[in-house]
Amino acid sequence: MELRVEKLTAGYPGRRAVTDVDLTVAPGRVVVIVGPNGCGKSTLLRCMARLHQPESGRVQVDGSDLWKLRPRDAAHRVALLPQSPQAPEAVTAAGLVRYGRHPHQGLFRQWSHEDERAVADALDATGVSELADRRLDRLSGGQRQRCWLAMTLAQDTPVTLLDEPTSALDIGHAVEVLELVREVASAGRTVVMVLHDLAAAARYADRIVALQDGRVVAEGPPREVVDAGLVRRLYGIEADILRAPTDGAPVVVPASGGPLPPSGLSAAAPLTEAPLTEA
Repeated sequence: MELRVEKLTAGYPGRRAVTDVDLTVAPGRVVVIVGPNGCGKSTLLRCMARLHQPESGRVQVDGSDLWKLRPRDAAHRVALLPQSPQAPEAVTAAGLVRYGRHPHQGLFRQWSHEDERAVADALDATGVSELADRRLDRLSGGQRQRCWLAMTLAQDTPVTLLDEPTSALDIGHAVEVLELVREVASAGRTVVMVLHDLAAAARYADRIVALQDGRVVAEGPPREVVDAGLVRRLYGIEADILRAPTDGAPVVVPASGGPLPPSGLSAAAPLTEAPLTEA
């Protein structure tokens, strides 16, 4: 299902976090949101997940306004894996993944073979079936993150939102998770992900959306938008942009010398603000 965000504005008392964001993501595509700390990335994702009420604008999934749906109906369309999720004490991997089926339960629908199959499929897809009976707190960071992703997949929604899914993972486990995200998208799901690692975003995204101060300042395929000017504008540093020898993906190499002074930021050439529209 297509995910569409139209003129979305959201914030908190006394502070605007996101302003006039437009975003369209087609099924089977991975869009990665990047930007400095505090630029509104997580707030935007929470608005898409129906967890933070926008001040204005719309979030639509397959033409339906998500904020006009019942919470359970919305949970059948969109799943969110937040930053640093907390699991119940002593829960097993399989027990955690079963929580993903909660939106499908109800007064007249209890646990079924369909739910059991969805849990088994999610465990298998994330490569943690052999860990099903082990306690989550006794697994490695990479194993735990795959279990959390399995829980999100078990929710069986057409749209999957991931907020920093590689946070605190070493490079090996991070690559495992990002490769799995690509597999999820290739199966037809719509994926929107927040990443701090611009190089990883450039390698695994179909399109990148760059936020600064809650506004979209650049968007498009990584090879077109990731350049030294974008790095300078977002993070206040100089960087060399190389090309990966295998596929030409942009590789960001920070230049020595530390952050630019404020005048360096103001001298940066402006980037064109544009909504993201994807066929």
